[in-house]
Amino acid sequence: MSDAVPRPSLPEYDVVLTVRNPQRPGMIGRLLGLVGDLGALVGDIETRYIGRDHFLRDVTLSVFDEAHLEEVLAAIRQETDTEVLDVKDLVFERHTGGKIRTVSTTEVERLEDLRYIYTPGVARVCRAIERDPALARDFTAVGHTVGICTNGTRVLGLGNIGALASLPVMEGKAVLYDRFVGLSAVPIVIDEEDPEAFVETVVRLAPSFGGIHLEDIQTPDCFWIEEELIRRLPQPVMHDDQHGTATVLLAAVLSALRHTGREGDRDLTCAQIGLGAAGLAIASLLLHAGFRVVGVDPGADARARLDARGGRTATLEEAAAQADVLIATTGVVGLITPELIRPGQIVLALSNPNPEIVPEAALAAGAVFAADGRSVNNALAFPGLFKAALDVGAPAITSAMKIAAAQAISALAPDDELVPSPFHPEVHQRVIDAVVRAAAV
Repeated sequence: MSDAVPRPSLPEYDVVLTVRNPQRPGMIGRLLGLVGDLGALVGDIETRYIGRDHFLRDVTLSVFDEAHLEEVLAAIRQETDTEVLDVKDLVFERHTGGKIRTVSTTEVERLEDLRYIYTPGVARVCRAIERDPALARDFTAVGHTVGICTNGTRVLGLGNIGALASLPVMEGKAVLYDRFVGLSAVPIVIDEEDPEAFVETVVRLAPSFGGIHLEDIQTPDCFWIEEELIRRLPQPVMHDDQHGTATVLLAAVLSALRHTGREGDRDLTCAQIGLGAAGLAIASLLLHAGFRVVGVDPGADARARLDARGGRTATLEEAAAQADVLIATTGVVGLITPELIRPGQIVLALSNPNPEIVPEAALAAGAVFAADGRSVNNALAFPGLFKAALDVGAPAITSAMKIAAAQAISALAPDDELVPSPFHPEVHQRVIDAVVRAAAV
């Protein structure tokens, strides 16, 4: 059996080829047919120049990875008269120069403006905040600014790539805060793997921000770091890989129950396969939402953490046999075999890009509903959760607030989907409104 990592189900590595074709019939058709036969998807085609004897075109392709791209380029060179003049990676194009910048919210056009926003006038505001620190929410950006803090020890599926290499992810999170709820967010990459030193650094930086968003920190460090920062800081702290994921997953479970005619039913057992950062948070939030939870993990410490939160642990076979809802976040492709599926189960195998069992196989084995993790996007939850928490001055983001957010997200899911798109025109305001109400209880 091959040890190669399987490719994603669809090519998602987008490039633009600038190509030069002879002006003869069938040239572009031959090119497109060739790349299609090689498994690439063709997107936009833009003609840039029409000459007497040739065309210049930009052709957008989706391939699986760099090796697949090289295969396509080699075939074009060998089997067509097309000349590839340039290859642009659309991801790198979007990241060139970074994705964020700091802008002013006030006019600075005259000498009087400088006197007001800087010296000497700014001293009066400083003195007012010195006397009453709460005024910082009114007269600085603290009340609408989040610090996104990481040490880069567990970045997406890349592992420990270091603080600096994690910065593109943190910038992406900042873009989403601005785009979806109008919050300013500042990436803070901290080159420190020692948990205590990391916490001390965040504590010293925290006065600049209304909330602290933790991201991409390895387990088990992330558990202690979050708990310690919650204990020591007066503003809300949330590790998005845990609680943003858990919120959206709870929304997915609520939607799946609605789609299968069991809306409102809490007399159900959810099996959480994998008790890492996301899995433990999912299990914990399901418990707070009133479900029974049985967890599976090879690590004794991980199982002990779930036991301490009121869940139960079991083997994979035992949990699958009990589960009404089977959830997996392990990253182990093929972990769930068709034989483990019980007729009538809801199966959510969430590892990306390749799930523990593909939905088609789960449905064929008897599942009443099955989905993978492509639509379970944290961006549905964390912007609204932090926006609401900052708006009401909440000192923490509670389970009740996360459950309220999950219910708001689920309520907007189409009949054939677990959750709405992050670009749904109402979803973020609905989350904000629901969380504000929950924070007031």
